[in-house]
Amino acid sequence: MSAVLKDNRISIEDYLHGELCSDIKHEYIDGYVYAMAGAKLNHDRISKTIARKLAEHLDDSPCEVFGQDIKVYVSEAKFFYPDVMVICNHEEGSQDYIEKPLLIVEVLSDSTQDKDRTVKRLAYQSLPSLQEYVLIAQDFVEVEVSRRSLGWKSEHYFLGDEVFFESLDLKLPVLDIYRRVDNRELQEFFQNRDPATVAFE
Repeated sequence: MSAVLKDNRISIEDYLHGELCSDIKHEYIDGYVYAMAGAKLNHDRISKTIARKLAEHLDDSPCEVFGQDIKVYVSEAKFFYPDVMVICNHEEGSQDYIEKPLLIVEVLSDSTQDKDRTVKRLAYQSLPSLQEYVLIAQDFVEVEVSRRSLGWKSEHYFLGDEVFFESLDLKLPVLDIYRRVDNRELQEFFQNRDPATVAFE
């Protein structure tokens, strides 16, 4: 959930300075500042798991994985804090934000999914560097990936599928992303599995 802190617009400079002094993260959209709410357990589990899996894959590459404490600058005066993003061959620049992400991941929640699917999607896709935008549900199992190479057409992945991250040349089982998540779909999935099969995973 987010809330407008001020009715009056502020400059980008004032926003960036305020973030350095604030204990709460805020996103910036066309001069208005929005406070970010804390994440739930499943949200944090998914974010950390996907960040770890991507980092393991990119360990010996020029690419880096950043979490939700690092913001990205988008055209038209917008700053967001993606849950996970990947950058490659990073050029020296601001230490406060990223300008050229290759891949961005947002974990959906009731309070943010509308913005993630509309405002942020359009803003992120305007970045020339971005190749893939990933949305991961937390209350059920679904991973949506939209790619620049396909004209931002979305592909959806579910339990039993492997998610293909084209920009990273990585295939990752959906179950690996959700293994520690506690929701009804996962509970039913594990309850219906053969215990002998689970034991050997």
